[in-house]
Formats: sequence, C-alpha cells, structure tokens
Amino acid sequence: MINDRIEILDLLARYTYSGDRGRIDALAACFAEEGILEFPGGEGTGPAGVASALSGGTRNPAISFVRHHVTLPLIELDGDHATARSYFAVTSDNGPDHSGTYDDRLVRTPDGWRFAHRRVRVDWQAGTSLFRPMATR
Repeated sequence: MINDRIEILDLLARYTYSGDRGRIDALAACFAEEGILEFPGGEGTGPAGVASALSGGTRNPAISFVRHHVTLPLIELDGDHATARSYFAVTSDNGPDHSGTYDDRLVRTPDGWRFAHRRVRVDWQAGTSLFRPMATR
C-alpha cells in the first residue's frame, strides 16, 4: 500500500516535470491507453491523443519559464484503482500566473500507475497571465 502511494506520487511528479520542460511525449506516457486528459479548452484520449491535444496550440513566446507547484495530494487506494486530488500553483516569467486543482482517477497497468482520467480545473488566473484565459470557476 505504501509502495502504491509512492508510485502514484512519482507519477504526479513525472507529469509535472515533463510538462514544465516541454517534454510532451513523456507527459503523455503518464496516461493509460484509454486515459483522458481534460483541461480548460481541450481534451485528449490515450497517450497519442494527449500529446496531440497539448501540441495543437501556439505557445506565447513571452513564456520562457514555467513551474507547476503541486501540493497536498489526497490519494485513496482501491486495489488496482485509485483517486487523487491535488492543488497546483503556476509561476511563469511574470510571477504567480494561475492556480487550481487536479482531480485524478488512476489505474495500475503492466507499466505501473497511469492516469485513467485527469481533470484540470483553474480556479484563479492573474490579470497579467501569459497564458490564454482559462479560469473555469
């Protein structure tokens, strides 16, 4: 049970580090074959669909630095399935940029824990944000 929690925390970290460094294929590999990423303004299914959804837009060239800070993950285990809920805060070139929550359903696969469904909700976005408008609450 403790190993499952550690492996899930590692998955959350791999997703975050990969995204902040622009390694979309590594981020997409965090999803199960039918795993869904749902975020403000987009959605992708499976690793290929997630990679495509995240590669489709044009990134603001003013963004040269981005860091997601994930806190307080609540993990509930149920055999080969789990749920997790975490807060995140994003810092970019202009300072605090946006924050929200991750709501996750996870599944154990032959390759380890993967996202079955990750819903990204943005609770707050700075008026000076370098990202497109995306507040969902």
